Amino acid sequence: MIELRTPAEIEQMRPAGRFVAEVLAETAAAATVGVNLLELDRIAHALIRKRGAESCYIDYHPSFGASPFGKVICTSVNDAVLHGLPHDYRLQDGDLLSLDFAASVDGWVADSAISIVVGSARDEDLRLIDTTRRALAAGIAAAQPGGRIGDISAAIAAVAHAEGYSINTQFGGHGVGRTMHGDPHVPNDGRAGRGFPLKPGLVIAIEPWFLETTDEIFTDPDGWTLRSADGSRGAHSEHTVAITDAGPLILSAP
Repeated sequence: MIELRTPAEIEQMRPAGRFVAEVLAETAAAATVGVNLLELDRIAHALIRKRGAESCYIDYHPSFGASPFGKVICTSVNDAVLHGLPHDYRLQDGDLLSLDFAASVDGWVADSAISIVVGSARDEDLRLIDTTRRALAAGIAAAQPGGRIGDISAAIAAVAHAEGYSINTQFGGHGVGRTMHGDPHVPNDGRAGRGFPLKPGLVIAIEPWFLETTDEIFTDPDGWTLRSADGSRGAHSEHTVAITDAGPLILSAP
């Protein structure tokens, strides 16, 4: 079921968006060479407790997950691009790290993701990350009242295809509200003018993610982490966005 939020409810979602942005900023700042992924999860967990928020991940167990996630932040490294389960791994110079975080504050959820390079950066990684960021910006700009979900999808895809990246549509954006994942699905490729109408009050997560040389993925033996089929690197950018009469409102902006 797709729910539309009142202007007052959208205002009530702002604290969750600010909190998610703060956690991503703090964990990204802590992600230096030699830092363990489990330490990043501990930092995020401590911030959740301090804020009195609730994790959307720790008990999350959808059909595609092998078990409850058990951690509070996704840490995807290099050829991992989505749902990276934090584990005993120390970041190395040049690692491409994607951080994805969602939390509930006062009953409202926000969801956001960023990708960074730890230490020295390869030009190819910076280009990939920049493409996801520009695709996110294009998708948000297309999220106008009176439009369609396909407008967002087409805008994202145009940026990716211009850079030569192919697109996987198995996982993409989604509705956000009282829970982390809801309808409608927001694929990262599609046709403008098609799909669910973008009505004021609709709140969605828009999240382009691309792999360097493939659009095929597989699930790691941990039952969660999604990796590229050919070992190429991935990047991921995401914001929670509300459709308003005045246009798109980014709720998870830093």
